[in-house]
Amino acid sequence: MEIARPAPDVWSELVADGSLGWCRALGGALWTSARPFGAGTTRTMRVAGALVINERYFRWEDGRRKSFYVVEANLPLFAYFGEDYLVEEMGPSACRFTWTMAGRSSALGAPGAPILRGLVQSMFADTRKHFEAR
Repeated sequence: MEIARPAPDVWSELVADGSLGWCRALGGALWTSARPFGAGTTRTMRVAGALVINERYFRWEDGRRKSFYVVEANLPLFAYFGEDYLVEEMGPSACRFTWTMAGRSSALGAPGAPILRGLVQSMFADTRKHFEAR
């Protein structure tokens, strides 16, 4: 999504305490590592009020990119799951934010895949609205 805000401002919101709290499906990030963040950083996220996932970042390019995989979850809905956040400067007052998710449902979670797709779509829509993105 293209955002009419400087890349450092967008990055700052993505690493803030409670980040992604603007997404109705998420409870906001709880960072479980001390700052400064980097590869190995951990956080916990509550999804849809019931799912709690613990994440570990394997890539951290401060101000630009961060990627994590799920270490554990309280509900066995995924065989694996991860996300990548990329913020690219497009000029002094604009950037492109690319949010990629990848995973595979477990046998237990497979019947809920349509619900998960709806949650993901709502998270993207909420983020577009929050950043007033195109």
